[in-house]
Amino acid sequence: MDKKLFLIDGMGLIYRAYFVFLRNPLITSDGVNTSAVFGFLNALVEIQENQEPTHIAVAIDAGGPTFRHEVFPEYKAQREETPEGIVESVPIIREMLDAFHIPVLMEEGVEADDVIGTLARHAPEEGYESYMVTADKDFAQLVNDHVHLYRPGRKGGPPEILGASDVREQWGIENPGQVADILGLAGDTSDNIPGVPGIGEKTAGKLIRQFGSVENLLAHTDELKGKQREKIEENRDRARLCKQLVTIRCDVPLQVRLEDFRRRDPDAAKLRTLLRKYELKSVARRLFGEEPAPKPVAAETGEAAQTELFAMEETAGEPRDVSTIADTPHDYHAVSTEEDLKALRRTLKASGAFCLDTETTSLHPETAELIGLSFAVEPHEAWFVPVDASSLETVLDLLRPVLEDDGLIKIGHNLKFDLCVLRWQGIRVRGPCYDTMIAHYLIDPDQRHGMDHVAETLLHYRPIPIRELIGEKGREQKTLRDVPADRLREYAAEDADITLQLWRRLEPMLEEAGQRRVFYEIESPLVPVLAEMECEGIALDTAALERFAARLEEQLRELERIIYREAGMEFNLNSPKQLGEVLFDHLKLKAKPKKTRTGQYATHEAVLESLATEHEIAARLLEHRRLMKLKGTYVDALPRYVVSSTGRVHTHFAQTNTATGRLACHTPNLQNIPIRREEGQEIRRAFVPRSEEFTLLACDYSQVELRIMADLSGDTGMREAFERGEDIHAATASRIYGVEPPSVDRELRRRAKTVNFGLIYGISAFGLAQRLVIPREEGAEIIEQYFTQYPGVREYMERTVAAARETGYVETKTGRRRHIRDIHVRNATVRGAAERNAINAPIQGTAADMIKLAMIRVRDLIDREGLRSRMLLQVHDELVFDLHLEEQTELVPRIEKIMREALPLSVPVVVDSGTGANWLEAH
Repeated sequence: MDKKLFLIDGMGLIYRAYFVFLRNPLITSDGVNTSAVFGFLNALVEIQENQEPTHIAVAIDAGGPTFRHEVFPEYKAQREETPEGIVESVPIIREMLDAFHIPVLMEEGVEADDVIGTLARHAPEEGYESYMVTADKDFAQLVNDHVHLYRPGRKGGPPEILGASDVREQWGIENPGQVADILGLAGDTSDNIPGVPGIGEKTAGKLIRQFGSVENLLAHTDELKGKQREKIEENRDRARLCKQLVTIRCDVPLQVRLEDFRRRDPDAAKLRTLLRKYELKSVARRLFGEEPAPKPVAAETGEAAQTELFAMEETAGEPRDVSTIADTPHDYHAVSTEEDLKALRRTLKASGAFCLDTETTSLHPETAELIGLSFAVEPHEAWFVPVDASSLETVLDLLRPVLEDDGLIKIGHNLKFDLCVLRWQGIRVRGPCYDTMIAHYLIDPDQRHGMDHVAETLLHYRPIPIRELIGEKGREQKTLRDVPADRLREYAAEDADITLQLWRRLEPMLEEAGQRRVFYEIESPLVPVLAEMECEGIALDTAALERFAARLEEQLRELERIIYREAGMEFNLNSPKQLGEVLFDHLKLKAKPKKTRTGQYATHEAVLESLATEHEIAARLLEHRRLMKLKGTYVDALPRYVVSSTGRVHTHFAQTNTATGRLACHTPNLQNIPIRREEGQEIRRAFVPRSEEFTLLACDYSQVELRIMADLSGDTGMREAFERGEDIHAATASRIYGVEPPSVDRELRRRAKTVNFGLIYGISAFGLAQRLVIPREEGAEIIEQYFTQYPGVREYMERTVAAARETGYVETKTGRRRHIRDIHVRNATVRGAAERNAINAPIQGTAADMIKLAMIRVRDLIDREGLRSRMLLQVHDELVFDLHLEEQTELVPRIEKIMREALPLSVPVVVDSGTGANWLEAH
């Protein structure tokens, strides 16, 4: 058959896409949640590009009761209200489908499943191969030689296309239609179909394999034994009803022709407009090889600027275009002589504040070549100073007085990068540093903060795209050095001009958003601190890592020998296909192993962990994977980050990557080095002082998040435990298990520690039970006992969630805000996640603010007194220093004091410190 019909389960795909982005939803500048729209469109485009359907349609439930409600009123009665993000997405997706010229099928009184079933089953009669696009397992019952089940890929993986043989193999049945029999007996909790009490899917499968159908099973219950026979005989009518409910109808009278579903070219203009409106740039690039023009935005109306950022409205009538450099009056100067440079210096000196931007050949300051600087002091006017090898020294010497002037304010977008670039050139930028990227981040942490997005949103202005300057493949072939001088001047000067305009828009918004203190006292002073830490770097003993790599290689070879011996053969351990065949075809470790969507045996970590307690080879495989990851991610990779000119690793810190205010770390990420096992600890051993005159110092806040919880909640019991200097985990164990402190053993303390930290993150009884490997009821009992002993904690949680419902945000002790967008949604899953964020954000954010304030004050101490010690790293609640040996006695207590007093709490703050010849010893 040369005709391919794809029938898409619209709501199934929408729900799936929405929940994939539940923790990090895609929110437009208008505050519209486009997670479901984005996921749906990507799946749709994937089908069109790779499956080449000749015909396509989407089925969506029309709502209202169906025949299933008539025979079983409780059908789907337990379902939560549809999340508002999904409700809002459906009409947007229908608009998109209209632009694609894809029909949407909705039948009153009929579920979309039955519409798809009817069309899929009858399409082969007209010469079509049918593909049902859904993740719903119920559809497996319809599969035959010409009807296929298409399951979209997850997490970037490939889709799974199942035919009749695949369904028979996966379910262990003779024909796919028996899926309805199995589901009828087992029931379906998602649709509130009860099934037969005591019969799960596994047992149902055995019964259907034995008897062939529900009807035949009921006719031969005399062949069953004991309680199973009793339950089935008592629930004959229920078994028949449940099979009826799960059976997808294929006889719905539809007034459509399959030819109406023939694939057509989309209405490109309409589609571009919609993609622009909903800011779906990556979809536009995929469809048209371009980004949509920036979204039209209303002119300022006098409303609060923060409100404008969250919920801008389009102007009435025809939307106006966003302006670009081509149609905006401006005056951009090239500075090419010493006289011009001196004149620019006088202008900058007199300004009191200026915007600064550097142009380089790389995004890595430690290796980048500086090719120019741009400046702005008034909107629509800017200066660009080109730099090459012959002029670099002169340019920097002439501009040094203003760049290093303590009294001049420096403004930039991602200003830390510019500070680092200049620091590597020998200039230490001084004076207040205000970053528009950070300002925008504080106003709305969940938004994107790149200049292009912020300029389009706030200035209605589209900056020159860098790929337009250096070619579509850009950085792989060219750099900005290859751009013609006049174009480079326009591009670079525009950056400074836009940044100045953004600052004038964002600065008053900080006041309206209540973020002035956080911006001016925490985030802005931290920018030069982080820049200096990045430029300092930390020494790495690469020879030690090479020795460790050799030991790991020997351990891996030994593990391979053991695995091959236990398997009885050699094979490629890194091949999931070969591994699956060895474990399940050759060794037969599991009777009915799971398979992936591509038909291979599943051999991921969870599968191996489930086998490890009974099969030594699975435990060995897990150990092999762990060591391989450790070696590849850290031991082999870290030496590649050493900069040849310094011999040190220069990691990069990000202030705008987390909604809570925590710093992130990348290239390389030193925050995630595993240290619980001995092998992971060896990696920290490779980080060493810069010379024999130094030792490494590590200062770490002790249980800071629990102390903050005690402070915020005001709970008497928790505060007393900290005030007495007790071990909080042992104290908690004593209280919730009702034993005297001396009787608290390691296991009880471990459980209490899990409870203490788990509740900060809003852990549920189910989650606690999973972590402690105990029944759910026991988990619930432990949590209830915890709240009985620490009632202030429960009151804090209830009070915080209530405040979030009232204001839409929560705050740290310094006033840092996190907006809780889903706090009012009716869907319990979504709302629960929002409530957990509301509880946790003030705690995590306060911890982040505390260590940031400490970093600023420690750096000020070192700078003010001209000390030789240097702050190198921040890792969660820990600071790492190159400590000069002559300064050790006096400096360490002063650093500890600064950290303890950085953000006073009503309970004692404890800082643990240690020194050593490497990071492991110091920690």
